Amino acid sequence: MVALESESDVLGHGDRAPDFELEATDGETYTLGDFDDHDALLVVFTCNHCPYAKAKFEAMNDIADDYENLAVVGINPNDAEEYPEDSFEKMVEYVESGDIDITAYLRDETQEVAEAYGAVCTPDPFLFRNDNDDFLLVYHGRFDDAMNPDAEPERYEMREAVEALLAGEEIPVEETPSQGCSIKWVEG
Repeated sequence: MVALESESDVLGHGDRAPDFELEATDGETYTLGDFDDHDALLVVFTCNHCPYAKAKFEAMNDIADDYENLAVVGINPNDAEEYPEDSFEKMVEYVESGDIDITAYLRDETQEVAEAYGAVCTPDPFLFRNDNDDFLLVYHGRFDDAMNPDAEPERYEMREAVEALLAGEEIPVEETPSQGCSIKWVEG
């Protein structure tokens, strides 16, 4: 388990989302521009095997389902050779079974996208506002206050942030770093 400790290597408020071109479980390749028709974008670095990430699948799916002006994009950067549960084929299985039901679930095979965003754990959510087709960071924090996979949340910080963003209001929640499994970086 790792908690985000330093903000020095991650995006800051107002920073533009780094672009990407990644394969999705639906067989399509997506770029950041494919989500321009949404008012907001939630990018979640996640995976299939981490119990912390799995514990947030329902929250992630519910947010994707509840807000039509928000695109929810999961990106799996983990080393699938060392962690076969995080392979692209398994990602497809998670989507087909309905365990993951979001706008798009993408594979970051080279891990360059996770590095560009400064992601360190799974799940690691980044919320962006669409500003004339530039996605600008407004919130980088956890989904809720449940700090271990078996805990029940009392406060749903990401939902509060999304609702404020879509209403054009200031984000009312303090950013608390996400907690989860470290990203499984490819050795060498």
